[in-house]
Amino acid sequence: MTVTAVIKSNTYIDSVSLMSISTRANAIDGIDQAFVAMATEMNKGVLGSLGLLVPALEAATSSDLMIVAVTGDDADSEEAVAAIEALLEARHARAATSRPRPRTIRGAVAVQPDTNLAVIAVGGAFAAREARTALEHDLHVMLFSDNVPVEDEVALKALAHERGLLLMGPDCGTAIINGTGLCFSNAVRRGTIGIVAASGTGSQEVAVRIHALGGGVSQLIGTGGRDLSAEVGGIMMIDGIRALAADEGTAAIVLVSKPPAPEVEERVLAEAAAAGKPVVVYFIDGSEAAVIAAGGRFAASSAEAALLAVRAVVEPAAFLPEWDRDAASAVRRRLPADQRNVRGLFCGGTLCDESMYALRDAGEEVWSNIQKDPALRLEAGRPSRGHTFLDFGDDAFTNGRPHPMIDPSLRLERLVQEAADPSVGVIVMDFVLGYGAHDDPVGVTLPAIAAARAAAAGRELEFVGYVLGTDLDSPSLGAQVAALEGAGVTVTRSSTETGAYLSALIRKDATA
Repeated sequence: MTVTAVIKSNTYIDSVSLMSISTRANAIDGIDQAFVAMATEMNKGVLGSLGLLVPALEAATSSDLMIVAVTGDDADSEEAVAAIEALLEARHARAATSRPRPRTIRGAVAVQPDTNLAVIAVGGAFAAREARTALEHDLHVMLFSDNVPVEDEVALKALAHERGLLLMGPDCGTAIINGTGLCFSNAVRRGTIGIVAASGTGSQEVAVRIHALGGGVSQLIGTGGRDLSAEVGGIMMIDGIRALAADEGTAAIVLVSKPPAPEVEERVLAEAAAAGKPVVVYFIDGSEAAVIAAGGRFAASSAEAALLAVRAVVEPAAFLPEWDRDAASAVRRRLPADQRNVRGLFCGGTLCDESMYALRDAGEEVWSNIQKDPALRLEAGRPSRGHTFLDFGDDAFTNGRPHPMIDPSLRLERLVQEAADPSVGVIVMDFVLGYGAHDDPVGVTLPAIAAARAAAAGRELEFVGYVLGTDLDSPSLGAQVAALEGAGVTVTRSSTETGAYLSALIRKDATA
């Protein structure tokens, strides 16, 4: 193995672009691993933990760009680095021939004075400063950056609220504003259902299900995953509800979140009660009684949230057919009694949560890096045990790395490891389509599925896949589903169905 490192002094590239470049760099022939990132202390720490922080990188500063290529002994390391640099040069050439690209928010406002929203995707150490600058220029903000201190989040959201602006984030991965998808989003028809969500893939799932039922989305406002914590207090979700309540194009509202802090849930539901429009509430593991008492419409699943929202404005145009319980029973009977563990490898946190809670409700213990129960918390990178569900989009996995919806390499490595465990009978994965995501998430995974089957050494192994997307997305939803089915993967048709199917597979009553 050869590690080659190059430093580009005083060269800044935003994190979203670097994620894309890193993904393409890892696909270059001869490169085993590639890292293209700013030389922040966090990113250098990640390289250090992997044994890749060569001396040349130690003196690099946060304003420098690092290129690191890991190549095999039979590869030309100089050619590998040159290929990565060619990706950077191509990006620079595209930028040079496009419209002006100011280097600061102040410069952007000067060039485009009618701009009213900024998307910020810089390192967490700098994100709060840039977000404050945007707010001070009367710009709404979508703060894609993660690893922003919670005290900065609270201060920024207080400032945004004071100025009548939206501060979506930090760690906000999905929004659809006036029909335009931002960061990770799916192509859905426009309509009269507004969404406020403290979950990126959770909001994508609800929006996709609304589209499948014949409804449409007016606005999708992300809040960032910590918004409903006790520390933040639901500032953005409350402001989002008020914005949709005042929006003439929104007839019904859906709220989506992982379990909120109880006192925050109470405040949010009070705001929902005052909205003057039907409000559907999908808080995973939330209180049905509290929602009903506030006049809301309680949804126990993402699929139910979409259905209730569509029914509030229009008769649904289509329904998913009943899923095949007999097929689940047949798989369950094939699995040996000592091979009943399920391993979930997810890109989306809410997709992971929904399936995890389905197994919990079936009486199973589930270990996870996003478990609320500390007794069942499994830190990122630790070996799985029993039923284990991992959210590879969690900060612990994405520090210094692209999100798995862009670069799934960590998940693919873990897939082969899990298949080699003789106690594992089921492996489930999600595949998220749409703007910002990998251009062929199924295709890049198929070789790893084949390797996983080889690692299983002939054991019975059920692969389950859920593709989150619409008929309008690229790549094609139909083609992605067909590719999975062609590889012998059982494809579920919603996140809710995924959880139900997994629960059916591990039921202890084999005759049911």
